[in-house]
Amino acid sequence: MSERRSPTIRRRRLGAELRRQRETAGITIEAVAEQLECSASKISRIETGHTTATPRDVRDMLRIYGVVGAESDELVQIAREARQKGWWHPYSTVLVGAYVGLEAAASSIRAYEQQVVPGLLETEEYASAMIRAARPDFSPEQVRQRVRVRLGRQSLLTQDDPVDLWVVLDEAVVSRPVGGDTVMRDQLKRLVEVAQLPNVTLQVLPFEVGAHAGMDGTFTILSFPEPGDPDVVYAENATGGLFLEKSDELQKYSFIFDHIRAAAMRPEESIAHIARLVEEPLWNWRRRDSPWT
Repeated sequence: MSERRSPTIRRRRLGAELRRQRETAGITIEAVAEQLECSASKISRIETGHTTATPRDVRDMLRIYGVVGAESDELVQIAREARQKGWWHPYSTVLVGAYVGLEAAASSIRAYEQQVVPGLLETEEYASAMIRAARPDFSPEQVRQRVRVRLGRQSLLTQDDPVDLWVVLDEAVVSRPVGGDTVMRDQLKRLVEVAQLPNVTLQVLPFEVGAHAGMDGTFTILSFPEPGDPDVVYAENATGGLFLEKSDELQKYSFIFDHIRAAAMRPEESIAHIARLVEEPLWNWRRRDSPWT
């Protein structure tokens, strides 16, 4: 997983380059589809990175655009690499493979989470308890597969060229005892430990802030090391999530994240707060004081 350019990012970059070459040549998607005897939707999906192009497809498309020689050979080679399977491929039926592929290629990740600890920071026990609760329809094997993938993704934080991770957690994340008292205390300890890594910044957005810029929901902004790979926003929902790539959408979410982290506790205050919760969990105080217990 130390290779930034995962098959997902190769496919995305290849599609963008094929679209650029087509537009430079002044050829419509419909004209390309007609010459290749395929649907226009197939060409569109190749250009947006949603479909993997075969090396033959790429060579034929470039021939139509008048691109030959070394430039054509390079793009055909990228097409071959884009067809390789990522390490997460065996688990593609139980996760959003496109997200994991982009995450593996990212140089920095900015995330706001309202309900749960992000997968890159979860302990095994917390992840298992959270998935079981959130997806009661999952079989025990599906839960185990999801947990294995989450633990595998965490090497991004400690590999030779680690990803820069900046996470803002709503206070609800560290206040709800997922998995029970012991599991949650261990998870909080894990947050304190991982926040010591030089590439990890962790903040808590306290309840007392009230309404804030992130009220619409959880999201992640992924940035990539190559200038040709624009940022991607992943906004989660119950059916998986939505990828956003338009410049105005990216600007909106960057603006929101900046406002959220400005409203949150400073990193050092956040870690001190989480460390206090390990010793005096908020859920224990509420259990003693609550009239319904």
